[in-house]
Amino acid sequence: MAEGKAPMDIEDGDKKQAAALQASGIMAAVGTAGSVTVSLHPLVIMNISEHWTRTKAQTGSPQKIYGALIGKQKGRDIEVMNSFELDHTTVDGKVFIDRDYYTIKEEQFKQVFSEMDFLGWYSTGEAPTEADIEVHKQICEINESPLFLLLNPTSSRPADLPLTLLESVIDIVGGEARMLFVKLGYTLATEEAERIGLDHVARISSGNGSIQSRVSEHLMVQHSAIKMLASRVALIRDYVRAVEAGDLPHNHEIIREAEALAARLPVLQSDLFQPEFYTQCNDAALMTLMGSVQKSCNNLMQFIHKYNILHHRQMQGRRLRGIFF
Repeated sequence: MAEGKAPMDIEDGDKKQAAALQASGIMAAVGTAGSVTVSLHPLVIMNISEHWTRTKAQTGSPQKIYGALIGKQKGRDIEVMNSFELDHTTVDGKVFIDRDYYTIKEEQFKQVFSEMDFLGWYSTGEAPTEADIEVHKQICEINESPLFLLLNPTSSRPADLPLTLLESVIDIVGGEARMLFVKLGYTLATEEAERIGLDHVARISSGNGSIQSRVSEHLMVQHSAIKMLASRVALIRDYVRAVEAGDLPHNHEIIREAEALAARLPVLQSDLFQPEFYTQCNDAALMTLMGSVQKSCNNLMQFIHKYNILHHRQMQGRRLRGIFF
């Protein structure tokens, strides 16, 4: 029997986890419906994943991360389009978001994304905890009804996105008013400029994460050929030395072939060799430079094309807003 959980076991585990969270006073009742409709851009998922991976690489162990979600909201429709990191401190096991750092970042993203607003925050973990509720209360001081996006980077279910979108409600639990999380559904939404970037990342990932230019591939082939030639020359040298030392018998046919091979090598002491050699080196360097310049021009043209696509969409959006106003 193959390793791993069967689908029925996974569903049972999800139900047990939901029941446990509801019993612990973290999640609202299963039948509680969300109040908003959320569209999530893949760029946000990539940013959170990169944030967690980079933090893990820097610290050497998985760490819980925190960040802000920004986007647009129109009535009950929310579009989460981007994100940025949030600084925090931990005191006696409690997490406190740095409001001064958030204020600075808010001013910066408003200069670039003036049409976007702060929508909520994100973190990592398998399931929401009481500590997440405490952080959510701090975020509520910035936005009255923020979203909470929880990413599980260690999920064992590759078929599903390891994401959970939550919002908060106030409910009576044990005679007391408590803040509880309500799970929200979401859809993925992309723009043309965003799809171009995602396609580039996907191509890099499909190539085992490495990008090799034609020049580097050519140099690798040349290196392999020279390495093989050096090993064969070393073998001939060792044979000649062994024959001279009397360790191996003379084989006139092999000696003649070795002498013919040596005679085919260029005479390095010739006065004509150095100018010809430098001329060939300069020609090869010039061809390499021309290829690099051509590739740079091609990259520049692609960048201009993609920028024009993005700028055209932004200008269309501004014209439409101007018509309504």
